[in-house]
Amino acid sequence: MQDASLATARWWLLAGLWLAYTSFGFVAASIAPLVVPIEAELGLSHAAMGSIMGAWQLVYIFSAVPCGLLLDRIGGRRALLIGILLIAVSGLGRALAVDYWTFLVAVMLFGLGGPIISSGAPKLVAALFTGSQRGMAMGIYMTGPALGGVVCLGLTNSWLLPMLDGWRQVMLLWAAATLVAAVVWWVLGRLFPIEPDEPSSPPTPMAAPRDGSPQLALMADLWRTPAVRLVLVMGVGVFLFNHGLNSWLVEMLRVGGMDASTAGYWATVPTIVGIFGSLLIPRWAVGERRFAILAALCVLALLASILLRYTESAPLTVGLILQGVAKSSLMTVLVLALVELPEVGERRAGAATGLFFSAAEVGGLLGPLGMGALYDASGGFHSSLTALTAVACLLLVGSFGLRRAMQKHGATPPLRHG
Repeated sequence: MQDASLATARWWLLAGLWLAYTSFGFVAASIAPLVVPIEAELGLSHAAMGSIMGAWQLVYIFSAVPCGLLLDRIGGRRALLIGILLIAVSGLGRALAVDYWTFLVAVMLFGLGGPIISSGAPKLVAALFTGSQRGMAMGIYMTGPALGGVVCLGLTNSWLLPMLDGWRQVMLLWAAATLVAAVVWWVLGRLFPIEPDEPSSPPTPMAAPRDGSPQLALMADLWRTPAVRLVLVMGVGVFLFNHGLNSWLVEMLRVGGMDASTAGYWATVPTIVGIFGSLLIPRWAVGERRFAILAALCVLALLASILLRYTESAPLTVGLILQGVAKSSLMTVLVLALVELPEVGERRAGAATGLFFSAAEVGGLLGPLGMGALYDASGGFHSSLTALTAVACLLLVGSFGLRRAMQKHGATPPLRHG
C-alpha cells in the first residue's frame, strides 16, 4: 500500500481498535453496578458472585498463549474480529443466564475474547506506527477500556437500569454495542486491507531448546532470573489489588450507605483519575526514578485501602483518587522494569510480557473471589480492605527488592540531567 494510503488507513484502524477496546470496557465493567439485582434474581451469594467476577481471569491464564498463536497464524485484523465477537457473545450470555453456571460460562467466554484484543492491539499498532507515534497510538487506544468503564459505572444505575427496566436489558445493550464495534472493525478491515493483516514472521529463536520446545525453554530461562520472578509475584499482587477493587467498589460504596446510582458515580472517580495517570506517570518512570515512583505508587495503594474504609466524603474522595493514581501505573511501571532487564530486552519482551500477564491474572482471579468470600465470612468489606492493605505493604517491600535486583543486573542507568 502507498505511504499516503497507509497514513490514512492506520488512523481509521486505530479508531476501530479504540472502539473495540471501549466495548471491552463496557462488558468488563457491566457486572459491578448490577451486583444486587443479579444476586437477587439468580440467588447468588457474594462469594458466588466473586467467583463469577474472577472467572474470565482464570480463563485468561490458560488462553493467553493460544490466543497469541492465533494472532500469529491468521493475522491481527481477523483475530481481533473473533475477539470482539466473543466478547459480544459473553455479553449476550450474561443477559440470558438463568443460574450460577450459565452466568459463569458467559463470563468465562470473555476470557477467550479478552486476550485476543489485549495482545492483538499492541501487535497491530506496532505494525502500523513507528517512533513517537507508536507510543501516542497505544496511549489513545488504552483510554478505550477506561472510558467504557466510566460510561458503564456512571450510567447503569442512574439512567440505563430505570430506562430499560431490568439488568438483562442493560447487558443486552452492552452486547449490542460490542456487536456494532465488531461490524465497524470488519468494515474497516475490508476498506483498508493492509499488510498487518498477514501473519507476522516467526520470532527469532532465543535459545537452543533442550526439550524440543522453544517456548518452554524460553519460559524456563526467564523464570530462572530472580528479578523476573519478583516482577511476576508483584504482578500477582497488583492485579489482586486492582481487580478486587474494580469488581467490588460499587457494592462497597453501596454497603457504606450510598444508593446504587450515587455509588456508580463515585466508582468512576478512580477510573477517570487513572486515565490521566496512565498518560503522565509512566513517562517519568525512567532510570533510578522508576523505583521511587514504584514505591510511591505502592504507598498510595496502601493509603487508599485504609481511606476506603471511611464513609465520610473527604477521606473517601482522597481514597478514591489515590486508588486511581495507583492503579493507573503500577502495572505499566512493572512491565517497563521487566522488559529492560538484560535477560529480557527487546528480543524477549513479547514472551516476558506474556508470562507476566499469565501470572498476574492469578491475582486477577483471587481479588474478586477473595473479597466476595471475605464479605460472606465477615459480613462486611473491612476484612477485605485489611487484606488489600497487607498486599500493598508486600508490594512496597517488593519494590525495594526489585531495585536491588535491577541494580545488581546493571539495568538501572542513572538519570542524566541537562
